[in-house]
Amino acid sequence: MPTSSWTTRPESPADADAVRTVNLAAFPTPGEADLVDALRADPAAWLDGLSLVTVDADDRPVGHALLTRCHIDDTPALCLAPCAVLPTHQRTGAGAAAIRAALEAATARGEHHVVVLGHPGYYPRFGFTRASAHGIKLSIEVPDEALMALALDPAVPLPSGTVRYAAAFGI
Repeated sequence: MPTSSWTTRPESPADADAVRTVNLAAFPTPGEADLVDALRADPAAWLDGLSLVTVDADDRPVGHALLTRCHIDDTPALCLAPCAVLPTHQRTGAGAAAIRAALEAATARGEHHVVVLGHPGYYPRFGFTRASAHGIKLSIEVPDEALMALALDPAVPLPSGTVRYAAAFGI
């Protein structure tokens, strides 16, 4: 499968079931799929155009990356989560394509900051760095290297503070 020629696009209302299927297949429990559904239903969290899918040749979603509203103290930011790829398409660049498309869409919207709680060996390739180096933390204990942040616009540095996620995250 191609690793550099994936097609990405914003999720459409017709994609909701396929996005759920991708998340159900990618994770061992339905938690992430349920989280996406809950975020989609939260007008304070959901931002149209920031749920991106990677599609196959038949325009069927095989990958998904979601950015929703969060805050770093009082500063609006975005949370990257979840990111998922059908097991049959993992390690093909489908996930990276969705993440890059989501970050590009966020930049085009004038967003400035993104946080992710994830694998420290994966997300730095997109420009994420350890959040604690910028004074960013969570209200729960997580491994320091797992919480990362990204300034989409170098002219707007990352703020320091505690990340406040959308209610659906339960944090």
